[in-house]
This record gives sequence, structure tokens and C-alpha cells, in this order.
Amino acid sequence: METLQKVCLVFTIIGAIVWGLIGLFDFNLVASIFGEGSIIARIIYTIVGITGLINIGILFNHIED
Repeated sequence: METLQKVCLVFTIIGAIVWGLIGLFDFNLVASIFGEGSIIARIIYTIVGITGLINIGILFNHIED
């Protein structure tokens, strides 16, 4: 489980960096690499979203300990 948590954390950090670039510079790194609305970009956004949800579960597990 620890490996899954680390992988999810890496994807969440990558997602945060992408959102930071969008917010600060109006630059979408994923869209510029893979194309706006491409299937690969949608997969990446989906993976980042799922890992964010997994991290929410990790947060609540940590609070209970």
C-alpha cells in the first residue's frame, strides 16, 4: 500500500504543478505536450483526479491513527 500512496502523491504533485502553471502563466503543459482535448490528455487528467481521491482517503486514514 505504501507504494500506491507514493505513486498517487507523485501524480497529485504533478497535477498541482500543472494547475500552478495554468493559474500563474495561463499555460497548460499537458495540452501543449499532448494536444488540447486529446485522448492522452484526458487520460492524464483522469489519472490525476483518481489519485487525488485516493489521497483524500490517505488523509483520513492518517487522521484516525
